[in-house]
Amino acid sequence: MTSIPHDTPGEPDPLRALGLERLRRRTSMKWRTYPEDVLPLWVAEMDVPLAEPVVRAVTDALALGDTGYPAGTAYTEALAAFAAARWNWHGITPERTAVVPDVMLGVVEMLRLVTGPGDPVIVNPPVYPPFFQFVTHMDRRVVEAPLGPGLRLDPGVLEDTFRETTVRGGRAAYLLCSPHNPTGTVHTLDELTTVAALAERYGVRVVADEIHAPLVTPGVPFVPYLSVPGAERAFSLMSASKGWNLAGLKAALALAGPEAAADLARLPEEVSHGPSHLGVIAHTAALRDATGWLDALLAGLRANRTLLAGLLADRLPGIRPYSAEATFLAWLDCRALGLGDDPARAFLDRGRVALSSGLPFGTGGAGHARLNLATSPEVLTEAVRRMAAALA
Repeated sequence: MTSIPHDTPGEPDPLRALGLERLRRRTSMKWRTYPEDVLPLWVAEMDVPLAEPVVRAVTDALALGDTGYPAGTAYTEALAAFAAARWNWHGITPERTAVVPDVMLGVVEMLRLVTGPGDPVIVNPPVYPPFFQFVTHMDRRVVEAPLGPGLRLDPGVLEDTFRETTVRGGRAAYLLCSPHNPTGTVHTLDELTTVAALAERYGVRVVADEIHAPLVTPGVPFVPYLSVPGAERAFSLMSASKGWNLAGLKAALALAGPEAAADLARLPEEVSHGPSHLGVIAHTAALRDATGWLDALLAGLRANRTLLAGLLADRLPGIRPYSAEATFLAWLDCRALGLGDDPARAFLDRGRVALSSGLPFGTGGAGHARLNLATSPEVLTEAVRRMAAALA
């Protein structure tokens, strides 16, 4: 997949736009879970103002009283144009697309189409904790195929797991995180081609969570899973949620490969009642009209990742941050600090910095923590200062 040059930002870095006083007026999970003396760098919310085209689209809808039920294909068309411009991928069509409430609920619905109660769903830990929570809640069985060296997909482990879960002829699905959360790994074309070949060999249906796809570092090629040869029977879930900070405006798209279209057509009609009309409007505006804002954000995230690496090397050399090519998350190996399996607890209790504990991410999470980079350089600097002070 060819990497398409990003736009020249032409906009200020949104990560530098808001101070702590204004951020603490927010009432979302990030800012209401912990007391005010805690710096929250945990859940995947960004400390940014919304892109102006998104604000304009939503406020125009409110002014019109346009707050009914979603309709039409504008969201799909906006994603298709974004995918063509960013990833040189032209495989999105309205006929193989459905609007769903959000990416994880879309994942659940895709898994329901191709698995039954008790069937295995394979994941690659350490991985996004809701993969475990949602899958077990829907009465499927999570099977781990841990990441390999360098925290990349391990084809040998995947093949063994695919074989073991289908040896008696049963159904199995593979829930792929692409780009990977929490490591920020961007899977290559070769890696994904191997995944597709293994999935076809063993009859495993692939569902790809690609919510972080807009947040790939410029110059690094993102490969949509459905663009890979052999992925015709797979599904993908995409959204503007993470790229433009729209988690509270619910809407996502489920995409089917050509040979999965009949499965997608079995999606219950009531699923389409879940997305918010305002969410569809917001996500459409982001993908269509706010790419300059996204590019400014990506530049800010790249600067923050460099800043974090320098701060840790200076103040906390015992922490090893993994090199990430995507997301606004940093996966921190804290095992050398002697803080036990849950270093995030120590940083919260002693340093008043909230990180995500590595334990819920599954195998490979112990001794690790996840840090949200999507904040100002000042907050990031203060967070590392507090973390270092917690060890003094």
